[in-house]
Amino acid sequence: MKKSFNQSNQYSEQTARKFVPTNIPVKCVTAHIETQFEYVDKQRTENIKGYKLWFVQEGNNPFTVKFEQKPELPPFFAIVEFEKLEGIEIRSNVYFKADSLKVVK
Repeated sequence: MKKSFNQSNQYSEQTARKFVPTNIPVKCVTAHIETQFEYVDKQRTENIKGYKLWFVQEGNNPFTVKFEQKPELPPFFAIVEFEKLEGIEIRSNVYFKADSLKVVK
């Protein structure tokens, strides 16, 4: 299915629902949590900007979700639900963030 892109300059739950339907299970495919660091003048600092995990959903390519607080790593291929999943479209890319996640199965 082809999805159209709309330019928006802020994260929204509506954008997330457009690309990650809630009626199809989302599975975690992360082996380890990726830590994102802040960069200043192209140099990495020790300030942590967030944490990223990878997920898959039938009909979608694998995607990452960023968390501000370090989430507990779910078992590999566990079905999860997100707390306040939001998305933003930048050019032809979609980026996601969420407050937290929980294992459903």
